[in-house]
Amino acid sequence: MTSHHPGGGEDNGSAAQPEPLVCARCGRRAEGPQPTWTLSVENGARRHYCERCSRDHLRAIEGRLDSQWW
Repeated sequence: MTSHHPGGGEDNGSAAQPEPLVCARCGRRAEGPQPTWTLSVENGARRHYCERCSRDHLRAIEGRLDSQWW
């Protein structure tokens, strides 16, 4: 049985380094884990936003949420 990762590749036993997060708005690169960043799925694509961009555009982000989330 082969296992598949969500990224689409097969598990060949190698430990690949995860891609660094890059803010989809300002281009800032994350150094290490960033629990304060925002993840958005837009048209099926995952996009990350840094803490500053997330805070600056909070009302726009909330405005796109379905009413079940608020």
